[in-house]
Amino acid sequence: MRRAFALFFVVLFAAGGCVSPGEYFRNGLKVGPNYCPPQAATAKDWIDAADSHVSSAPADLARWWSIFHDPKLDALIQTAVRQNLTLREAGYRVLQARAARAIAAGNLFPQQQDAFGSQARTAAGIAAANTQFLTERFYDQWDAGFNLAWELDFWGRFRRAIEAADADLDARVADYDQALVTLLADIAATYVEIRTLQQRIELIRENVKLQRETYIIADARFRGGQVSELDVDQATSTLAQNEARVPRLELQLREASNRLCVLLGVPPADLRAMLGEGPIPAAPAEVVVGVPADLLRRRPDVRRAEREIQAQSARVGIAAAELYPHIGINGTLDYSAQNFDDLFGNRAFQGGIGPSFRWNILNYGRLLNNIRLQDAKLAERIVSYQNRVLQANAEAENGIARFLRGRQRTQWLDRSVVASRKAAKIAVAQYKGGLIDFNWVAIVEQNLVNQQELLAQAQGDTTLGLVETYRALGGGWQSAYESSAGVVPASVMEPIPAPIERLPPVGL
Repeated sequence: MRRAFALFFVVLFAAGGCVSPGEYFRNGLKVGPNYCPPQAATAKDWIDAADSHVSSAPADLARWWSIFHDPKLDALIQTAVRQNLTLREAGYRVLQARAARAIAAGNLFPQQQDAFGSQARTAAGIAAANTQFLTERFYDQWDAGFNLAWELDFWGRFRRAIEAADADLDARVADYDQALVTLLADIAATYVEIRTLQQRIELIRENVKLQRETYIIADARFRGGQVSELDVDQATSTLAQNEARVPRLELQLREASNRLCVLLGVPPADLRAMLGEGPIPAAPAEVVVGVPADLLRRRPDVRRAEREIQAQSARVGIAAAELYPHIGINGTLDYSAQNFDDLFGNRAFQGGIGPSFRWNILNYGRLLNNIRLQDAKLAERIVSYQNRVLQANAEAENGIARFLRGRQRTQWLDRSVVASRKAAKIAVAQYKGGLIDFNWVAIVEQNLVNQQELLAQAQGDTTLGLVETYRALGGGWQSAYESSAGVVPASVMEPIPAPIERLPPVGL
């Protein structure tokens, strides 16, 4: 008997051709490949690691936005995490994956179907020669019972499905983490953009006041016959040109404000009263970035790509298991009688139990091609993962470079603004004294406007470089695990339809 059983399994493995008996037992009685973490190339260190403003010390990025020490930014982030709808979508995808995992686990156990009912039957199908003996042509039939089917997981098809569902659940959790990383960075970047636009508008308005004073001087000198009307026209043109910049910047400010409202999960509204005026968040002198290898464990999108490989590896095993027979046990327990009163009597009982065997041996061409399909998808996932790691490294390098070059640019532009402001005062004084013509005044004042705008943009770009660096490093999702609320906090996963809160006062 043992020899026959062993011979049976040898024939099955030979027919399946996907795994040897030794590998089958090493895999835990499962066919198909066991998952092996993929390899991906990462740089040993950052390109700008030698810069004094870059630190390779371990980075704690759970609440990276706190380095700006801006209470309003902190409050906006708290509101967005609680109300953002994209984050809520990602949370419900986690719940879907949990349910799918439970469904996959249920296939390991016997499947049962209950039945209870009554029907009227006819004797019309009986041979006509016997119909004279029938006293009734119609009669009732009552049935109650259940069927039981249990497919035994000989080849690991159901266990591989659970492995795939587990990996899919991990991938959806990583999706949620990535949505949180993106949300935090988008809130910070939009807030910095708003503050930068506010400062640019304020600087232009200050320069408009200065140029209006210059216009008054030019007009007075023209009325006094000291200069021609050309000076007045040139002063008018310069003044109008800079006043025209304000509406364009105000439009950009409104668009940024509306984007912020969407991130906060509220309809577009005027946020000026809530945000007020404020400086551009100042970037610290040093950015702590750790080492490139940290990206593999910290960035949620990299973790998601790796989990997708594991899920696809399990699906290769599911496809391989289809090459082998489906072996199970079927059972039936049934009560059947013409009268309801007799339904649960001894004579009404009938039942049976026995093995089941199904083998799709005639479909081997289709099944083998399905394995090839799943193998190709697995190879695609591995390449996608490796590409994702390279992109993550490049994004982090770009963020670091933007931060460092922004600092350098800010330092030079700061000196330029100081010199331009001094030159503008001298030019106006010399014009009053008749030492220079108005053309020099217009050039110097316009240069001051341009340099101040460039400085504000450089300050904003420096801070945005830091924000993009922390986005690329995958910072912020760790804050969701600081409490015991679970992977998806209850404050995010409110019952549908979820009430959308109004914006709370900032700074509380």
